[in-house]
Amino acid sequence: MDQYLERVVDLLDPSANRIHNLTLEEARQRVLSGQPEAVREIDGSFALVARAGKTVRLARSLDRPMRYFLAKRHEGPALIVADRIDAIHRQLEADGLADQFHPSYTRMVPAHYVVEIQLVGCPDPDPTYTRFFSPVRDALPTDLDAIGQRYIGALADELAKHLKSVPEREPIGVSFSGGIDSGAVFLTTYHVLRQLGLNPARLKAFTLTFGEGPDLAQAHAFLERLGLSLFLEPIEADLGSIDVGETIRVVEDYKPLDVEAASMVLTLCRGIRQRYPGWRYLIDGDGGDENLKDYPIEENPELTIRSVVNNLMLYQEGWGVGRIKHSLTYSGGLSRSYARTYAPARHCGFSSFSPFTAPAVVEVAEGIPFAALTGYDVPRLYSLKGEIVARGVRAVTGLELPVFPKRRFQHGALPLDRLRERMPAQELTYRRQFLALYQ
Repeated sequence: MDQYLERVVDLLDPSANRIHNLTLEEARQRVLSGQPEAVREIDGSFALVARAGKTVRLARSLDRPMRYFLAKRHEGPALIVADRIDAIHRQLEADGLADQFHPSYTRMVPAHYVVEIQLVGCPDPDPTYTRFFSPVRDALPTDLDAIGQRYIGALADELAKHLKSVPEREPIGVSFSGGIDSGAVFLTTYHVLRQLGLNPARLKAFTLTFGEGPDLAQAHAFLERLGLSLFLEPIEADLGSIDVGETIRVVEDYKPLDVEAASMVLTLCRGIRQRYPGWRYLIDGDGGDENLKDYPIEENPELTIRSVVNNLMLYQEGWGVGRIKHSLTYSGGLSRSYARTYAPARHCGFSSFSPFTAPAVVEVAEGIPFAALTGYDVPRLYSLKGEIVARGVRAVTGLELPVFPKRRFQHGALPLDRLRERMPAQELTYRRQFLALYQ
């Protein structure tokens, strides 16, 4: 009678895992081992729960949000794991435990770590975190041609593995603005399809437009230069269709830039779904800015170019596990914000994929000697991405990548002043809307 009867409820969809080199059970066994080198060898996209007795281990890739909640029961603790906060809440309601719930009590598994939880009752011990992906910084030479070839070569390899896993008759859409990341993804996908002997006519470049944003003209100009305009398909939308409350419900976050971006992804996905009811596969360039450190440093008072350049995977992981600024509820960096892409796509029934989140691609990016190449000069850092990616696309595909100035997805779909008519910039407003979902 003194034994705790622990319970684990895994609500993750096993079909969402895309593992190239192992069966699902083999991958789970690697997570269960807790050995970082074994987990690192899982090739693909995954979110996995493994259990042996009272020990539970969790691990995920950068592109798979994964949350858990530890509930108290008279019989013993209950661990609930899901990709969404609302799924955890529904399970607690079904179990009669909803009075224990608050969204801030949920925990995000940080990307690139094995999280170990011991289900031993009250009080619950803290989880332990073991990093399984540790790319070596500054491992590459300063030759931009060599860096570009390595970077886009890794991108092409990840796209090839993904395309081989997609049924041959299924169409493939790229979320396309004509920017550096979506441009590199589109051209490399086009190249890899041809290289694999697959039909490139399956490919479309979907560009979101509200009728006045600059992205559609940029997308036209990009593809026209390469004689590939036939692949472009605009998805027209009305600004009045954006419902901020719905976006917050779908993405389960309140950071203004992520809510804005998620609204654009949700609008794009709905437009594609309305036009093509059976479409399933989408590819995007999310993570490209994080890899090559291409965010305006001056917009974040917490950052300097030295902190950006000298911290391992800062934009992918935030300040990191065990740091004061690390959020247990949300993780950090792209580990947190990838929900802006994942959640809207999944909500609309798509299987989305970004090759920029793959460890092999991130590893090349982290190996770039940014300090030596920039001398800690901010404008030089901003120009570096276009140079590296354009050289890499040329070396790998033989195509010339048009390089346009950086612009966020939401600012390319419509002008900023029009965006503000529908979406305020205050985080507190969004935070209140999110918390109101559970009041």
